[in-house]
Amino acid sequence: MNNHFEWTNTVENAPATEPERQRYFMVKCRELIEQKKQELGRDLTFNPQTFGCQMNFKDSEKLNGILEEIGYVKVDSENADFVYYNTCTVRENANIRVYGRLGSIKNYKKKNPEMIIAMCGCMMQEAEEVEKVKNTFRFVDVVFGTHNIYKLAELLYECLSTKHRVFDVWEKAEGIIEDLPSDRKISFKAGVNIMYGCNNFCSYCIVPYVRGRERSRKPEDIITEIEKLAKEGVVEVMLLGQNVNSYGKNLEEPVTFAQLLRMVEKIEGIERIRFMTSHPKDLSDELIEVLAESKKVCRHLHLPVQSGSTKLLKAMNRRYTKEGYLELVAKLRKAVPDLSLTTDIIVGFPGETEEDLQETIDIVRQARYDSAFTFIYSKRSGTPAAEMENQIPEDVVHDRFDRLLKVVNEIAKEQNKKLEGTTGLVLAEAIDEKDPSMITGRLSNNNVVHFKADPSVIGKIVPVVLEEAKGFYFIGRLSEDV
Repeated sequence: MNNHFEWTNTVENAPATEPERQRYFMVKCRELIEQKKQELGRDLTFNPQTFGCQMNFKDSEKLNGILEEIGYVKVDSENADFVYYNTCTVRENANIRVYGRLGSIKNYKKKNPEMIIAMCGCMMQEAEEVEKVKNTFRFVDVVFGTHNIYKLAELLYECLSTKHRVFDVWEKAEGIIEDLPSDRKISFKAGVNIMYGCNNFCSYCIVPYVRGRERSRKPEDIITEIEKLAKEGVVEVMLLGQNVNSYGKNLEEPVTFAQLLRMVEKIEGIERIRFMTSHPKDLSDELIEVLAESKKVCRHLHLPVQSGSTKLLKAMNRRYTKEGYLELVAKLRKAVPDLSLTTDIIVGFPGETEEDLQETIDIVRQARYDSAFTFIYSKRSGTPAAEMENQIPEDVVHDRFDRLLKVVNEIAKEQNKKLEGTTGLVLAEAIDEKDPSMITGRLSNNNVVHFKADPSVIGKIVPVVLEEAKGFYFIGRLSEDV
């Protein structure tokens, strides 16, 4: 990768078009970093700090790739020459966590005044947070948002060459810029952005305000990226978007998400296809057909329900009813009997009653989720729900949360118990953190499996006998058929 952009002419003015412009600034930054390395007699280091969802972690892969192309070396400690915080703002306590980290890193900067601290991501799309950083955390050098992640090299060059703070936050995106370096943690798995932004405006969610409206990448660009990944040894891709089911609606030549999945399925070398996240209101019969017929699309669907109460679903602006959601689940179960269904549930949304909670418990019992991410409602300023009356007392919310979680865990345990004694194909992913003699991997249905095997199986899909269900994971043994 270090030779990828050597052709860039750094004498002429920077190109106006992207991504050529960023390639130009990568080379310009590399010149400055090389000079600094010579002065210090050591490599310059960087440390990534990422909060939030898979979209943020995918963005951080791009940021890491750019920094490595420039000449920085990644380290685990925040005591580095360059540190960035890729922030989440879904819940207000996420902001508090970031500010806490900033307070502790200030001491590192006192010892190394030339250290550069950057903040980016969703939190930086909020004007009041940017002002807070500008005025309260004056040791932060570079600030940018979600729409111009790709501009890191240009912003860093401005900071390095002028020794001034750089703030560059856009209200909306000005196109989709890809084809820049990326640093993937795992050689055989990769996330691929297929779209950005969200049009749904759920009443509790800040995402559409900070990530903008939906913008789909062209299918040919997505396919080209995945073909390249397959040649590099990737066997599993995760297609990413805030609502993948609405992919393609804003393209000049509309393409459905189901059609995109069929295109990806044809790529040689790709053995598994995952995607996240699906909105129930946009899940089409065409997509269900692909799930039923595909040999590569994984038998797992994450379908956030958020509540079982139609009254609350309306207040949340989810645009489906409890009955409509259960009809969709029934259709999915009939078409794909071995489908693993997971979900998100919010407890304590404003106005929630005991009856509403029982409706949610009922939908959990009927849908029979393999697992569920249960969240206590967090008031998020800037969203309609934050202004709603009847905010639920904390002690009541915690009691309801515990009761719901008990049901979720009971059903998940029952669901997993059904697979005991069967043999499943597992993508071996890593040496188990607790037991080095074990390998950790995932079934197509996304269940985690721990089994004894030689590390040479990592990156391969192997048959494993599922001997014992342990709640949300399995203990297994490598099949003799390997």
